[in-house]
Amino acid sequence: MCLAVPAKITRIDGSGQGSASYLGSEVKVNLVLVPQARRGDWVIIHAGFAISVMNAKEARETLRLFKELAAASQDEGA
Repeated sequence: MCLAVPAKITRIDGSGQGSASYLGSEVKVNLVLVPQARRGDWVIIHAGFAISVMNAKEARETLRLFKELAAASQDEGA
């Protein structure tokens, strides 16, 4: 199963590369598929590529659900 993760763009350089932050991690991201993306935008990242821009409300809700799933998974393993 593949999972795409919302992240907030924190840096963009001139070559279509940048950095994004999510769940406390800073990751490198390739932005060539979303040329309209700007610093501060939320994007969906899959395999190191930003594949779409999303609004902040959707991003926060998705991350909240990821955290909820992780907590439920830990509870099942206890």
